[in-house]
Amino acid sequence: MALSLKGRSLVSITDLSREEIYEVLRVAGAQKAGQPPREEQLTIARGRTLAMLFDKSSLRTRIGFEVAMNQLGGHAIYVAPGDVKLGTRETVPDAARVFGRTVDAIAARLSSHRTVEELAEHSGISVINAMSDREHPCQALADMLTIIERKRRIDGLEVAWVGDGFNVCHSLMLVCALLGANLRVATPSGYEPAFDIEDKAKELASGGTLSVVTDAHAAVKGADVVYTDVWISAGQEDQAVRRRKDFAAFQVNAELVAGAADDAIVLHCLPAHRGEEITDEVLDGPQSVVLDQAENRLHTQRALLTLMFS
Repeated sequence: MALSLKGRSLVSITDLSREEIYEVLRVAGAQKAGQPPREEQLTIARGRTLAMLFDKSSLRTRIGFEVAMNQLGGHAIYVAPGDVKLGTRETVPDAARVFGRTVDAIAARLSSHRTVEELAEHSGISVINAMSDREHPCQALADMLTIIERKRRIDGLEVAWVGDGFNVCHSLMLVCALLGANLRVATPSGYEPAFDIEDKAKELASGGTLSVVTDAHAAVKGADVVYTDVWISAGQEDQAVRRRKDFAAFQVNAELVAGAADDAIVLHCLPAHRGEEITDEVLDGPQSVVLDQAENRLHTQRALLTLMFS
């Protein structure tokens, strides 16, 4: 392998360079195609253990990491919220040091981004941000693999985000900047992405552009990729009525997608609230690649572990 991430952590997608992101995608694509053969892949994580430390429910993240470790010859253990009680039963640094003495890597899907950072600071082993309230780098990698498979490139593509400027949007902004895509983010007023993330993306931009607008139709016009996510994330249920009202003009439906390029693809990281941020017609339609996206979580997470263990 040309590049290795041995011993490295992935807390933010910006922990990887442009070249390293492309290496993860290259390895993911090769392994997905059966190269190296499954028998050889089974030796990559032999004798290794991944701790999956979650305080949020999960489908794609948990299955992706468990299956990936199994396919690499290793083992994954699920650590439920009540098992550790980070910050209450024991401090994050103390727990991190114990993990560092007993397992080989941590996949942390936690509400607090700062907690993920602390795990990386104190554990002494690779820590993967499997989603926090600030970023979702694993999703960004799967998104880029999905786009490459359909569009053969990322550099210069027109990408539109429609919806909440939250964690998935943050990582998309940063990865598009690193890989040279032109990204237009459309959110209702008051739901824009974090200003420091926007500034960082503009600082990192390698040929692409970034704009944040409040008009979904303007963002989608001529886009090669249209991406959305739920309006109401876990923990925001008490805001549901207000959010549905505020986001009403940001639904990804047939009318909106008609303004994109004729061969545009539609992404959604799932789970979807059908009939809210996206209609059944679009989610189940011919332009939707959401199941490819979901599958690619496995392939990119397996590639990430491969490069961290090799």
